[in-house]
Amino acid sequence: MDAKQCAVAGETIAAISTPAGEGAIALIRVSGEDALALADRIYRGKEKPSEFPSHTQRLGEIVEADRVVDQVMLAVHRAPASYTGEDLIEISCHGGVLVAGRVLEACLHAGARMANPGEFTERAFLNGKMDMTQAEAVMDLIRARTDLALRSAHEQLEGRLGSEITAVREKIVEMLAHVEASIDFPDEDIAPDEGGKLRARLDSIMQRMRDLLATAEHGRILREGLRAVIYGPTNAGKSSLLNRLLGYDRAIVDETPGTTRDTIEEVINLRGIPVRLLDTAGLRASTDPIEQEGMARTERSMAAADLLLHVLDRNAPKPAGFDENLTDQTRLVLLNKSDLPEHPDWKNHEALRICCVRENGLRGLEEAIVASISRHHLRPESALAINSRHRDCLRRALASCELAATTMTNGLAPEYIAVDLRGALGALGEITGADNVEEILDSVFAQFCIGK
Repeated sequence: MDAKQCAVAGETIAAISTPAGEGAIALIRVSGEDALALADRIYRGKEKPSEFPSHTQRLGEIVEADRVVDQVMLAVHRAPASYTGEDLIEISCHGGVLVAGRVLEACLHAGARMANPGEFTERAFLNGKMDMTQAEAVMDLIRARTDLALRSAHEQLEGRLGSEITAVREKIVEMLAHVEASIDFPDEDIAPDEGGKLRARLDSIMQRMRDLLATAEHGRILREGLRAVIYGPTNAGKSSLLNRLLGYDRAIVDETPGTTRDTIEEVINLRGIPVRLLDTAGLRASTDPIEQEGMARTERSMAAADLLLHVLDRNAPKPAGFDENLTDQTRLVLLNKSDLPEHPDWKNHEALRICCVRENGLRGLEEAIVASISRHHLRPESALAINSRHRDCLRRALASCELAATTMTNGLAPEYIAVDLRGALGALGEITGADNVEEILDSVFAQFCIGK
């Protein structure tokens, strides 16, 4: 255990765990070896917190220098049956920036130090209350914006991903034991007798890794949202479409061409999937430098899009250069203003006819977006989804297994296979925190808010 972990294990920390601002209640957490003694020093009631049974709370007062700070409810959670695995105190005081700050100050003056971002959850990990995938799921749970994202975070918090990774590691350990047995006991002739079975086992492991890697895109969309760019010529109704999908007027709508000069981004919940809608500047020939910059931003947004929503005026002729096969990206062509006569250029053209004024066709548009997302990005039947850190570790583990497979095919010595399998074990161990803990703690917990 390094110096940082020793400090984490030995010190008592405190932080406000509720968002800043006014509210009915604010929560202050205190965790560490001295948490109960600290509570005794600042709490005044019928009995001392050190005398409370675990998982009970009492009404009393927080005092500092014989001055009452606030009337509170103080709860005691004794180690190891607490969130952090240490003695944990939770003080519920009246909501508000000033009163919560005063209660926190009383805790700090009594001997606690201010917690670092994510330090309560970090201690839960270090004390074996959860693995690294579950710790990361805590942040996903807080940030979830849709039911599907919430379900994915819950499944990871319950340990499903950790269990999957552990199962794969166990299979590799079994293989490694077999390979090392063939090295230690060459006279037993283990490898030739079971070489085919060993390769089949390795192929099965690699396929499971590939299946998990396939959920990376799913996870990115659940955590960040699918990037859907609304683009097209000026006055086609792009901003009107954004407003209709949001359910309120976010973008300015006017008959003057080029009203939208910058990119406007908002998030909607579409059947449990977060969709980041980007309304962009209209595309047309222009000498206005501001409008030109807006169009340049439109093109950059389009290049990074998961889904393109090409909005066109049904009442106007096809724009010059219009091409169905303009891009390899997923694109939906939307002919807006279906309340007006259709121009002959669009006769028999396959597209979604919509009207942002009367909301005609918008339900069909939502269905088409969901179908497109499910077809190219998500598998709604499975909420399991890895993040970018998991993906990088899995890729390294898979690469090591592929090297082991090549070694088997080429008939090289089993020592080389063992080296590759150990490499795969190390990479998988980083996902759950079983290996190389010191290298990943900072990067994971720095993303947390203070008090969690």
